[in-house]
Amino acid sequence: MGVTGATGPVMDRDEVDRALARLGAEHEAIETSLLALQDHAGRRLLEGAELTGTTKERWTSADASITLLWAYFDAYSDTFRSARDIRSRRRWSSREDLVELTELLRGECVTVAGSATATANAPTLHGAGKLSHRYSLAGLVERMNELYATSLDMVVTADAVWSALPARIDLLAAELQRTRQLAHSVGVRPGEHPAGDDLERITRTLTALRERVISDPLAFWLPAQGSSAPGGGRPDTTVYDREARALEDVRREIDAVLTVRQDAEARLVKLRDLLSRADRTLAEARSARGEVLAKIAASEVPAVSGPPTALQEQLAMAADYRRHAQWHRLSPLLESLEAKAEDELMRARESLTAVTQPLAVRAELRGRLDAYKAKVARYGFAEDPLLIERYDAARRMLWSAPCDLRVAEQAVLRYQQAAAEYFGGPRVPGQAGPSDRRGDY
Repeated sequence: MGVTGATGPVMDRDEVDRALARLGAEHEAIETSLLALQDHAGRRLLEGAELTGTTKERWTSADASITLLWAYFDAYSDTFRSARDIRSRRRWSSREDLVELTELLRGECVTVAGSATATANAPTLHGAGKLSHRYSLAGLVERMNELYATSLDMVVTADAVWSALPARIDLLAAELQRTRQLAHSVGVRPGEHPAGDDLERITRTLTALRERVISDPLAFWLPAQGSSAPGGGRPDTTVYDREARALEDVRREIDAVLTVRQDAEARLVKLRDLLSRADRTLAEARSARGEVLAKIAASEVPAVSGPPTALQEQLAMAADYRRHAQWHRLSPLLESLEAKAEDELMRARESLTAVTQPLAVRAELRGRLDAYKAKVARYGFAEDPLLIERYDAARRMLWSAPCDLRVAEQAVLRYQQAAAEYFGGPRVPGQAGPSDRRGDY
């Protein structure tokens, strides 16, 4: 170790042997890695693809790097073989051999020549503009590691995107095609239904997405934060996921239309029944109004509207949609009609109740009068002249036509008041008691 040379102390035989053993293992590992990169499916796909955008730029650089890697490896292999040949000349290497081996193993004795194209495109090349470079074996290995890492990262990233997205897009496109056929069968078509327009848009988006993924896979890669490993990250599926959700929404819309097709007839029958009941109720209200006007005097009787012709027209339109299998138009129309038909039946019932209210009041007064008469009989006052007189007066008013409800109600109250005084009970509110036994009639 006392002898020195241009590269420092001359290595002894043991140091040379250890260095050659290390270089042998290193040489084998590098060769294995380069062969694996050469045979990588992603690299073969990149070589045959028509690339665009970011991927095209990076592949131009990575392809040049791979070319340089093999040139570097060949120069590395030549130097390694030369060193091994020198060491194998003698069992005990001479001083001249050790000096030469030290120069090969430690000095910048490796000259690498590269093509102008490869040199120009390879990233971060030392000594830009030169067609040859000198390295030590250690420096050359470091340089190869740099080029290998960047090249492998690019190849692995592109392969990961190609392995993930196109297959998923194809599956979604197949589902899209099935959905389009189903949509067509139920009348959901572009320009006629929003879901049909959505299907067209999804189709265009997926077609463009697949084309871009094939030509520029690196545009769909999200690197992992803080990761330096080749291929660290994941494919960007944002556009794919958005269109998958949109297709699912369309599918639910079509399912709703299919449901309409399956139970459309039952819903139409129910609608006809609701509107028919509403018509009958309105007819009953109109008939009752005529009866009320004939039998009840001095009473406000609301007018009764005619049948809902607009709803009948819409119902006929719904039936026409069903005959022509226009389910996408039938669905919203049925929902609207069902709500309107329920409202119409409720309105008809409210109209009948309002019209017959005077008859209900008369019936309540008649019932109250007869109830007091029965009570009077139970107390033994059925033959009392005043009670008979007031009962007859109230009864004539309630059973005559037209009946003045306000006057009849006062007559019933007078009869109640007179009866209550006979029973010794409380006075009937709103009516003064009789001042004598002769009555008012």
